[in-house]
Amino acid sequence: MRDADRTPPARLALLHRMGDRHGFMHRLATAALRVALVAALGAAIWGIYRRLPVDERAAKRPAAGSQRTTLLRVRLRRAETGLPVSAKKVPVQLYPINMAAARSEFDSERRPGQRFEEFATRLMGGRQPLSVELNEGGEGALAVPAGKWWIHATVEGDRELTWRLPVNITGREKTVELTKENAYLRAKRF
Repeated sequence: MRDADRTPPARLALLHRMGDRHGFMHRLATAALRVALVAALGAAIWGIYRRLPVDERAAKRPAAGSQRTTLLRVRLRRAETGLPVSAKKVPVQLYPINMAAARSEFDSERRPGQRFEEFATRLMGGRQPLSVELNEGGEGALAVPAGKWWIHATVEGDRELTWRLPVNITGREKTVELTKENAYLRAKRF
């Protein structure tokens, strides 16, 4: 005779209930582990996604109602650049694209009926150019939306210096120095 046949019925019922309880706990633990595994996988994917580089096209389109700006200070030390110190104010333009490259692209093929200004406006994707005038001390400041910008400036005189600087605008405040070393073009007038 088998052992199960010799076990009293009350004891069999108790063992059966304990087996059901053990089976229920096992199924509950398995389900909890499955949920924890899916949550851990989701958290890992989100962590990687957050560290991906920012898409420049997305940086050009600020989120609705949240335009972050940076105070950009532009400085020109005339004495250090070899330019005569004068009271003449210097205009500085900031463009969201490289205007020299845009001009080359525009001139490279015919675009009947389209002016360069229209072409450049389309390339800028809705962002507007900004400008500031450097004072007699060679300093100027303006609020600039975050993203990549190009600084264009020209100082004329006996010596001419031209700047076309790419600048990545981030943070609360940024300072850009216009120096002889970072000038795009240095020319002497005759």
